Amino acid sequence: MAVPKRRVSTTRRDKRRSNVWKMDAPQLQRCPDCGEYKLAHRVCTACGKYNGRQVLAVED
Repeated sequence: MAVPKRRVSTTRRDKRRSNVWKMDAPQLQRCPDCGEYKLAHRVCTACGKYNGRQVLAVED
């Protein structure tokens, strides 16, 4: 049977359990049409455009 050869130290264990490896928050980019901040590769919620085309009808 596979058995660990040595005990895992508390430092090594705590480094493994830490939250350092998790992903960062998504970065915001400016919409080229209206200038509002939006998520990358998403429709702009302010103007409703994506990739230069009107995708959503936005109420003013």
